[in-house]
Amino acid sequence: MSLLGGTRDRLVAYGDPPKLKALRHVARSRFAEYPSIYLPFARRRYPGPSPKVIGSETELVIDGYTRSACTFAVYAFQLAQPKPVRLAHHLHAPAQLIEAARRRVPAIVVIREPEEALLSQVIREPHVSIAGALTAYERFYARLLPYARSLVAGEFDEVTHDFGSVIRRVNDRFGTGFTAFDPSEDNVRRCFELIRERPTTDPNWRNLVLGFESGTVTLAELLARRPHDRPDVPGDQETWIPSAERNEAKSALRERWHAPEFASQRARANSTYHEFLRQTHG
Repeated sequence: MSLLGGTRDRLVAYGDPPKLKALRHVARSRFAEYPSIYLPFARRRYPGPSPKVIGSETELVIDGYTRSACTFAVYAFQLAQPKPVRLAHHLHAPAQLIEAARRRVPAIVVIREPEEALLSQVIREPHVSIAGALTAYERFYARLLPYARSLVAGEFDEVTHDFGSVIRRVNDRFGTGFTAFDPSEDNVRRCFELIRERPTTDPNWRNLVLGFESGTVTLAELLARRPHDRPDVPGDQETWIPSAERNEAKSALRERWHAPEFASQRARANSTYHEFLRQTHG
């Protein structure tokens, strides 16, 4: 089925879900702000291999608000390293990054300007309202502001086009020796090839792919055990990869996004976005 559903009415429905579904998203986003409450829950809810919650073995955290190139960052980082690095990633929870700062664990916060991140989110997650996404985004990065000097920010365009610069900032700030990603055509292609494997219906292969993300499976082991006849991935395989259809849907939603009723929320989200980048780069 087309993402656009063939009608403008379907597009307008994105960002305006039933109230109960929208409230669930708001509740989860608040819950995810507090390490002492959320992280014990997340360890039970996500035992691995992905998402991965910060622990004593964690060498680096890569996380941020959803739809901000976290997946690309994780794969680009692991592909660049001579050996696997134990990552905590993909919780999309401030609690994970706050805990990294408190433990002095190196951490990359992926961040994307609000309009593009949130339009992408409400299309990917129909239970999320535009108003709820704006509130969750603003609170996400506002909660991280007191810890900004202990984190490294990776903006969406930089992560997807020059992630090596982000890794070098991590090394400068934390005294680490991670290998910078070379965004060559071949390396970017390899990233997307592996990202496309995430939704595979083969459970053993999926565990290997996700284990590679978290640093428990080497690239050599992953490639050696890659099935020759892999089942097709589900129809939503483009979830983590840019798509012309999603871009078309986002374009159609922009009029709704710019409605006057969201003006104050948009202003707060944009202000927090710029302030967080200012403080992390300061």
